[in-house]
Amino acid sequence: MPTAGRLIVARNRRNCRPMVRGKAPSPVMNPAEPARAHHTKKRTRIQEANEQRILDAALEVFSSYGLRGSTIDQIAAGAGMTKPNLLYYFRRKDDIYLSVLKRTLEAWLQPLEALGAGDDPRGELRVYIDRKLEMSRDNPKASRLYAMEMLQGAPVLGLILGTRLKSLVDEKAALMQRWIAEGRMAPVDPYHLIFMVWATTQHYADFEVQIRSVLGDKATDDRHFEAATRALEDVILGGIFRR
Repeated sequence: MPTAGRLIVARNRRNCRPMVRGKAPSPVMNPAEPARAHHTKKRTRIQEANEQRILDAALEVFSSYGLRGSTIDQIAAGAGMTKPNLLYYFRRKDDIYLSVLKRTLEAWLQPLEALGAGDDPRGELRVYIDRKLEMSRDNPKASRLYAMEMLQGAPVLGLILGTRLKSLVDEKAALMQRWIAEGRMAPVDPYHLIFMVWATTQHYADFEVQIRSVLGDKATDDRHFEAATRALEDVILGGIFRR
């Protein structure tokens, strides 16, 4: 081979770099979908039960220390399992946090989804108010954790709020507009009515300490809950339905 040809081949060899085998680019995770460490198509009952144990323990930890102040070790200890065992179910602390918030939101949306199943607007809204108040009484820590997420600008739940929550609220607002058009309900803005129900019922969880400070021992009495239920029903329903 001529000298010039050998020089060109040598130069080309120096400039050619071997391909490095590496991992394929990781897919971008949808923040609405938590990553689980196991990928079985169908979880067993034991796996589902263990996940619920983890989420129950995580709710206690997150509601006390927040996302940043909480650790995987604290959650594992609360769930009664080792850290490696917990990481079998959830890869990261953020995934557990998202799952706890999603579980809370889905539980809250169930009564709203059921709204309108019957043919009595007043009765439908009464059931919704009562159920929301019961949830604040029975699971105040979930409500407070959700409130913390909202105060921080919903960095984790933002996508779900703009899709799942919004579409459901739009649907129920349209239902209430139909009730108004039919003369079955006073002409109020349905969105602000829904916001009012959320604000008044969740107050009993988010501001539980303040309520206890004012009412003392009465705050834990069943009669307090019954009085709160009657008051909300009378004020909200009394304002939008003719007696």
